[in-house]
Amino acid sequence: MKQSKKNSLKIVTKNDLRFLFNLLKERKQYENISHKNFPTYKEHVKFFDSKPYSRWYIIIQNFDKIGSVYLSRLDEIGIHVKDEIKIDEIFRDVIKEVIKRNPRKRYLVNLNPKNHRLVKNLKENNFELIQHTYELTDFKKI
Repeated sequence: MKQSKKNSLKIVTKNDLRFLFNLLKERKQYENISHKNFPTYKEHVKFFDSKPYSRWYIIIQNFDKIGSVYLSRLDEIGIHVKDEIKIDEIFRDVIKEVIKRNPRKRYLVNLNPKNHRLVKNLKENNFELIQHTYELTDFKKI
């Protein structure tokens, strides 16, 4: 019989900074919407110290850190897991736990539309597309 994997969340602490930085290094360009240039470790620590999120958790699976999930002050959920983890297998449990711990009227997820794995999971879990956002990147061409 296959043993089920136990997922849990723990609040991010300074002890998790190196793990979070390494996790960020794994992120594919198509998964990223928050920055175009990769931050230095010092910038990463400064970001952490700014307390950027309402809640920020490390995702633990069978005692191993496998990813992170946050809830922004605007009720946006962000989730990222190590490359070898299948997000399909943990997405629902992680989102349910974030919602259980942080009741809100609504929850949003911002993502790059090229992140097909996450788009698929959102659709399968009753998230609805409400907008596409575009950024003007070259003011001289307008």
